[in-house]
Amino acid sequence: MSRATRAGNPSRDWLKRQAAGVRGWHRAAVACGLLAAMATLFQMGGMAWVVDRLVSHDEAPGDVVVALLVIGVALVVRSLAQWGQECCGIESGLRVRQQVRHALLDRLAALGPVRLASRHTAGLASQLVDQVEALDGYYARFLPQMVLAAAIPMLYLVVVLWLNWLAGIWLLIAAPLIPLFMALIGMGAQRLNEAQFQAVTRLSGHFLDRVRGIATLQLFGLAARSTAEVADVADDYRRRSLKTLRVAFLSSAVLEFFAAVSVAVVAIYIGFGLLGFIDYGPADELTLFSGLLILMLAPEFFQPLRALSQHYHDRASALGAAEGLLVLLDGTPVEGGDERASAVATNSLAPGEIALEAIELEHEGRGQVLGPVALHVSPGEVVALVGPSGSGKSSLLQLIAGFAAPSAGRVEVGADTAIAWLDQRPLLIQGSVAENLRLVAPAASDAELERALCHAGLGAWLAAAPAGIHTALGERGVGMSGGEAQRLALARVFLSPAHLVLLDEPTAALDPKTEQLVIEGLRRLAAEGRTLLVATHHPAIMGMAGRLYAIEQGHLVAVTAVRASQGAEVL
Repeated sequence: MSRATRAGNPSRDWLKRQAAGVRGWHRAAVACGLLAAMATLFQMGGMAWVVDRLVSHDEAPGDVVVALLVIGVALVVRSLAQWGQECCGIESGLRVRQQVRHALLDRLAALGPVRLASRHTAGLASQLVDQVEALDGYYARFLPQMVLAAAIPMLYLVVVLWLNWLAGIWLLIAAPLIPLFMALIGMGAQRLNEAQFQAVTRLSGHFLDRVRGIATLQLFGLAARSTAEVADVADDYRRRSLKTLRVAFLSSAVLEFFAAVSVAVVAIYIGFGLLGFIDYGPADELTLFSGLLILMLAPEFFQPLRALSQHYHDRASALGAAEGLLVLLDGTPVEGGDERASAVATNSLAPGEIALEAIELEHEGRGQVLGPVALHVSPGEVVALVGPSGSGKSSLLQLIAGFAAPSAGRVEVGADTAIAWLDQRPLLIQGSVAENLRLVAPAASDAELERALCHAGLGAWLAAAPAGIHTALGERGVGMSGGEAQRLALARVFLSPAHLVLLDEPTAALDPKTEQLVIEGLRRLAAEGRTLLVATHHPAIMGMAGRLYAIEQGHLVAVTAVRASQGAEVL
């Protein structure tokens, strides 16, 4: 959907669209709320009737047993209905949060690592957790209560007007003041919530950067200053949170004030009317039953509005969260001008086969980086890409992997082709070596994991590790050297069912011994019949390639082995 069609209020429209899948739960919550209101009406009516019978008509307690049973049943029904309303609301909020998280994760997968490189992982984590959780109250409590706040007071108002039209008119006059002030205060609360979510996103990224770089900060003697910076950012977030809470409390205070004044006016009118000091209108028709029932219904008349006020900050929080989520869901710029996948699976190609047809790629600020490029890679073939840094080798691999979309042309891969990606900075999670390997092969046995490690050149490391494959690693592979981490990522490729393996400088920044181990692993991959497409500067990898291409001014140029070997010294 374009921005123009959402120009009115994109956040509010987006929130409404998310509610489409939980309308059944929403209606069930409203129905339970209305049932609770009817039970309350019977409860209050029964209590007023019992008091009137006992006081005004001097009846014995045994004469009102039926009314007492009605009150008891009404209490039970009211409790069950309120419980049902809460359960339906919770289920509604849970389902919306699940569908929004799925949409966010699908969006992140569609954008890929290239388009998300400018976003901080801590900020993304904050959006996936904090901002999605902020939607819960809006769907679980605010939306059902918004309907109930209109329906329940009308129900009670009809009863009060039937008993005493003057008291009903006063309630009718006082009721609109509450939502009016709620709306005025709520607009400020929404802006504060938007700023608060932005602040917590910045705080998350700021804190994670300092934690990741704590060793470097300590080496340069900047740890204390960084601690002070984090404390300042956290204090700014604290101040924003307190400001939001002050606005929320102000909204509740305004509502309580008007509700208390309105109930007090009704109580004074009923009291003076029953004493005979007021003879205007229907005051002389008041009885103990009607007066007491009106007096008990007056707070219940305002109770749905009070509940709506309590949940009004949920709406402000949801709108603030939606503002940030919308930026991620449909506001992230996409390279190439569209969001289509760069690789299209086709049955005309075998698994592991690639066909590039007149591919072009443009980057904002750099103009055309690649193109036109045409290339065909057969299954099981090893192709090496050479060229200086920035020539477009990584960009070409990213196009084939689907991390970027071409500006023109078409990338085709064989149907059912599984693709593996390996670059010079492999992703390792905090956990054991086995957990890192089972990311690609959840059902692999311990023996299969150990065999993959040996194929990747980690046999000696495995034999020396006391815990073996259960050795714990920290975030980003802390506990392993750079070369060991690279070989661990290579072991994952051995475990994966990938027909096509894309490698971006797999031996960069490795010592000669580690380079040799990684290259031996790549030779083993090629011997298994997998298609390898490698961007490299390393002569040994060029030597194992069946074809070599240099990227010169965005074009692929076939080179001989001699030229590539000589050029590798310069590139």
